[in-house]
Amino acid sequence: MRLFAAVLPPDEAMAELGRAVERLTGFEGAEHLRWTGRPGWHFTLAFYGEVPDETVPELSRRLERAAARTAPFPLALRGGGHFGDRALWVGAAGDVAALARLAERAGAAARKAGLDTEEHRHYRPHLTLARGSGAGTVHLTPYAAALDTFTGEQWTVGELALVRSRLPTSGVRGERPRYEKVGGWPLSATG
Repeated sequence: MRLFAAVLPPDEAMAELGRAVERLTGFEGAEHLRWTGRPGWHFTLAFYGEVPDETVPELSRRLERAAARTAPFPLALRGGGHFGDRALWVGAAGDVAALARLAERAGAAARKAGLDTEEHRHYRPHLTLARGSGAGTVHLTPYAAALDTFTGEQWTVGELALVRSRLPTSGVRGERPRYEKVGGWPLSATG
């Protein structure tokens, strides 16, 4: 299974973001971007790639422990940015340090479960909204600038999710990956 750990925003936060993204889809060149859509909106904490079925139970136990060591924390969607002309994203506000700690714990859970993970990088919380070709066909700077003033309502992150990603296989233009939550553990530390 192709898996990753994530924080999934609540429906209200996704509705707010949806209204902001709807305005962006009217920009010149927007039709050339691959928009992720609400079912794909999440904050990736740790990407695991292909995980053998026999490893999933141990990974799940480790993620449950990571969640139990983390207290619920406030988060909101805020601002925007881009990685070159490859990805447009919305950022986070609130207790971003707690989000980064949860990401570190999700990565440690994978290593302790015996998975090879990418080398540790500084965690930069972002929720991908659209992907470009990276070839400069559509410049993402105006899109990111339009998100500068976006601030969603704050919510409390209360769960660490394990999500399965199914990549498109049909070859049909515009087909998107499908995401399925396969596990979730409450953040339950106090203090």
